[in-house]
Amino acid sequence: MISGKGIAREFKRNWMLFIMLIPAVTYVIIFNYIPMGGIIVAFKNFRFDMGIFGSPWNGIDNFRFFFNSGRALSLTSMTVGYNLAFILTGMFWAVLLALVLSEIRNRYFKKLTHSIIFLPYFISWVVVAFMAYNLFNVQFGVINTMLRNNDMEPVQFYSLPELWRILMVLFSNWKGVGYSSIIYLAVLTGINPEYYEAAQIDGASIWQRIRHISLPFLKTPMVILILLSMGGVFRGGGEMFYQLIGNNILLTPQVDVIDSFILRSLINPVGNINYSMMAAVGLYQQVSGFILILVTNAIARKVNPDGALF
Repeated sequence: MISGKGIAREFKRNWMLFIMLIPAVTYVIIFNYIPMGGIIVAFKNFRFDMGIFGSPWNGIDNFRFFFNSGRALSLTSMTVGYNLAFILTGMFWAVLLALVLSEIRNRYFKKLTHSIIFLPYFISWVVVAFMAYNLFNVQFGVINTMLRNNDMEPVQFYSLPELWRILMVLFSNWKGVGYSSIIYLAVLTGINPEYYEAAQIDGASIWQRIRHISLPFLKTPMVILILLSMGGVFRGGGEMFYQLIGNNILLTPQVDVIDSFILRSLINPVGNINYSMMAAVGLYQQVSGFILILVTNAIARKVNPDGALF
């Protein structure tokens, strides 16, 4: 524990850094901590005419309604399952891409290749959804047009939830792998070339150099990035799911996450919007994500203490 004199001494020594920190701290307080007061909506029967603090309390009825609706377990399992698939497959392809690019000796070809793979990261999910629709639409889609031209039956892609479980992972990887590979590529670039030269002199093959030199250096950043990604497991993918499948009643029961469920309920409500229940679902989502971070960090601290966040 730092004493008061220690804090004053530290402030006197680095007062300029503390001043530079003020805008960031102010931003976090205003946009992250003050809005947390709205959590109480989850425990109230919110009414616009009475406001947040004037609305009557209803305890945990909003949570009880969500869990009794039959969607809580399915939404939770799909949210965790899809986001874990995004994280693990995305990490695999990002590491593989970084390893391949690090072995390319032509600097211009390496930059061009990484730029092309990095480009999808800047494409909006709205545009991606439009591209997917033009590919899979049953009437005018590229794939079904090609099937008709070859005297084959068109495929109802937007009525096949099993297919979209795979497509969601593929779209997520296609859009984010290029960005994720930057960190791994930076780590590989910072490795002392003498390690590779010594291994090459000893007769190590390229696969042996990757296994015994490159991968050990990537272990710690991989663990740290997984831990950071765990914070978004319960609140990731909402925009992607909403844009790609929209309100398709054939897909949403099996291809959906909590974020898109909340967004869909607020934008296209059946009857009046129940803000209190949506707030309860959001609070359940955030608390579950926080618990998951603590559990994952504890496991990482046991396995690799240097890779834990705290």
